[in-house]
Amino acid sequence: MFDIYTIIFLALAVFIFLRLRSVLGQRTGRERPPYDPYSARDAVRPAPGDKVVVLPGRTPDASQKAAEPVEPVDRWKGVAESGSVLAGGLDAIAHTDPNFDAKSFLGGARAAYEMIVSAYAAGDRRQLRGLLEREVYDGFESAIVERESRGETVETRFVSIDRADIIGAELRGSSAQVTVRFVSQLISVTHDRSGAVTDGAPDKVTEVTDVWTFSRDISSRDPNWKLVSTEAGH
Repeated sequence: MFDIYTIIFLALAVFIFLRLRSVLGQRTGRERPPYDPYSARDAVRPAPGDKVVVLPGRTPDASQKAAEPVEPVDRWKGVAESGSVLAGGLDAIAHTDPNFDAKSFLGGARAAYEMIVSAYAAGDRRQLRGLLEREVYDGFESAIVERESRGETVETRFVSIDRADIIGAELRGSSAQVTVRFVSQLISVTHDRSGAVTDGAPDKVTEVTDVWTFSRDISSRDPNWKLVSTEAGH
């Protein structure tokens, strides 16, 4: 049997249900339609009487094209003559490696040149190994061993690097190669076992011209260039 409280709660539940149905079960005509994520793909076409403002160089139904990079008129100004073979080689490298910048490269090449010459004079194999390609390192290391076997030591001091010019550039597969001519003023003195000077002089400045080629695998994440060949310049 139902007691008085059960009857009261049942009546209350029925009343609440009927009220919710009267509110939630009706449409007022102001409800927003369900969101359709694909409807945004269709362009809204203006009515015949609407005014359409067309931006310069565009039409109302033209698809937007991705902006294409514009090549500078004289990209290698101060480094290579426009239209020259050298400029073409630099273009090939930059096309594959957009981060390549000739002037920044020259700054790094000047620093590497001074470091390598100084490391060779000091017999610093560890530093040379990180800056030279294997075959070039072997040549430097052999010269150091021969010098040490004679008991000779070398002191080298840079007075200045007067010029550092790119004279060659090419892309061989993924290998970028850039050749630089260095003109420097330096003091170099060689001492024998007893400390006597056998070559050069502490107060003699000599002009030296070197032609060095640096290489880098641009498909690698390693940003460092290494010396792959050397020759005396003129």
